[in-house]
Amino acid sequence: MVPFAGWTLPLHYGQGHLQSHLHTRRHCSLFDVSHMLQTLVYGRDRVRFMESLVVGDIAELKPGQGTLTLLTNEKGGITDDLIVTNTSEDHLYVVSNAACADKDLAILRDRVAQLQATGSDVHLEVSDNALLALQGSPSMARVLQAGLSDDLAKLSFMNSITTTVFGVPGCRVTRCGYTGEDGVEISVPAARAVELAERLLGVPDVWLAGLAARDSLRLEAGLCLYGNDIDETVTPAEAGLMWTLGKRRRVAMDFPGAAVIMAQVKEKPRRKPVAVAWTGAGQAPFTSLCPHIPGTVTSGCPSPCLGKNIAMGYVEAAHSRAGTELTVEVRKKQHPAIITKMPFVPTQYYMAK
Repeated sequence: MVPFAGWTLPLHYGQGHLQSHLHTRRHCSLFDVSHMLQTLVYGRDRVRFMESLVVGDIAELKPGQGTLTLLTNEKGGITDDLIVTNTSEDHLYVVSNAACADKDLAILRDRVAQLQATGSDVHLEVSDNALLALQGSPSMARVLQAGLSDDLAKLSFMNSITTTVFGVPGCRVTRCGYTGEDGVEISVPAARAVELAERLLGVPDVWLAGLAARDSLRLEAGLCLYGNDIDETVTPAEAGLMWTLGKRRRVAMDFPGAAVIMAQVKEKPRRKPVAVAWTGAGQAPFTSLCPHIPGTVTSGCPSPCLGKNIAMGYVEAAHSRAGTELTVEVRKKQHPAIITKMPFVPTQYYMAK
């Protein structure tokens, strides 16, 4: 157990990190991610409220559809990355990073107060639900379907339904996750979370997984970690996340930091995110890319699936092409590495036919 964002969370369970990681890829694992902040936004002006803070096109979301979006500041920096879902129950469902929970909640509440003062109809509720993530292809769908009356085959990636899961009513099942695999996140009433977890863990294919596997899985899938790969000093343009900006929002430029971000798009960012891989020595925390190509490593670990070391970081845009050779410094020793394509391991997100 380790401290994380004010919580005490499992780093790994009895089977260890390597086996847990590989089991998720080959079968499926259950992650307790209840530390994530879950908020519900109500009122006829809820979409306008959300779009005043994030870069995504929330208005275009169909009922049950969600999107990854970015909370930005006036300098164009990324305050947090969020998943916003337009539910079928007349509210928005927002999931935020635990490390940013206090900061995000203050921003959301302040904006609600501003809009309410001008007569807008919007209000915010913090959910006390637990959040369980069942991740892994192909076992996840088979395991979960056994406890659902709804047809999981109709639920596409980044879509959500409210349903009964293994006898527990009022669960929100969202087909998403942080592993690159087909998976779901289940928002479940806290009083019945243990019951649901035990039902899922009653299936031999399902193992518990902790923070270590969560981090190595997301890195193989090329997914950013807030506080490492993105933060308030990095813009969506620099982070390679311009795909999160809806076309309408780019034209309207009505989100925080829009002028800075769109100017960077026009002028081209000076630095770009890259994926880096190398073999041999150096399976340890590392600090920088050097010396002939200046840059910074932001995340890295040995890849259980690839048998090599992988990292994400930033280099000068002129040196960001895949195939470029560079040097990684590990514990003051230098190792040859190469910029490769992202993701390191192909993703398995499910799109309904």
